[in-house]
Amino acid sequence: MKQQDNELTAYCGLFCGDCIRYMSKTSDLASQLLNELRKVKYENYVKVKQKDVKELGNYEAMVSALEAICKLNCDLPCRSGSGGCAQGCEIAKCVNLKGIEGCWACKELEACNNFEFLKPFHGNVPQNNIRKIKKCGLDKWAVHREVIYIWSE
Repeated sequence: MKQQDNELTAYCGLFCGDCIRYMSKTSDLASQLLNELRKVKYENYVKVKQKDVKELGNYEAMVSALEAICKLNCDLPCRSGSGGCAQGCEIAKCVNLKGIEGCWACKELEACNNFEFLKPFHGNVPQNNIRKIKKCGLDKWAVHREVIYIWSE
């Protein structure tokens, strides 16, 4: 495994390189689409055309969703200072407070409740990956990692 891959291992055992937000084309494409829509004043076209195409009545909601997607971009891995999957990540705070490299260096993993906010997206993947890091080491674990999102299984 490359040194860069070590840096892509988040405190919680997720692999940032697999994250939908990390270096996301989705956010870039949403931004490009918003720019194009604004450039051609598409909102004016929608006002006229929505009489024929009723779905265009949702135009403002779509723009709002695209703006939200733009904000979900992440350019730095967790351990490089991005703050993790959410601002104020309890896992990042805990690891930094304890002065350890990641949850794999913590003796309280099995009793830890800081993973709850990750479960809707990742299930038990973070804890499973941490066990693999403990077994294989940080430099060799990633080839054994589980899929990052529960809907990818």
